[in-house]
Amino acid sequence: MVVWYLCTLQLIQRLEVFDSVEFDEWVEKGVVPAIGSSLKLYQDVMRLGFKVFLLTGRSERHRIVTVENLMNAGFQDWDKLILRGSEDHGKSATIYKSEKRDEMVEEGFRVVGNSGDQWSDLLGSSASILSFKLPNPMYYIP
Repeated sequence: MVVWYLCTLQLIQRLEVFDSVEFDEWVEKGVVPAIGSSLKLYQDVMRLGFKVFLLTGRSERHRIVTVENLMNAGFQDWDKLILRGSEDHGKSATIYKSEKRDEMVEEGFRVVGNSGDQWSDLLGSSASILSFKLPNPMYYIP
């Protein structure tokens, strides 16, 4: 199976260094618009017929609000949405996302494409054939 993996939900936030407490409060509002380049790439990949997995650093406890927010922002019909479980908290983004990509490969998927707005979305193990670092002028995760 071939999968196109779109990492993080690339939704707009204010320009500042990432703050997890403030980020959670912002996520819970559920009114975040998509970054245009991310939504366009998502639509193009869907049109090409790839399976799309969304992998985010958001917590599993935000699943409902995240699904609603994604759908309202134009992200619909993905194949899988992966959020941080309790066992993933405390892991760096690169480690967490690498582990999740490794699981995809172990399940028999081949990660053809990967996009993200942070370098931690693209680095680590089970990297894709094609990677796209999309701009996000709103925040940076060190």
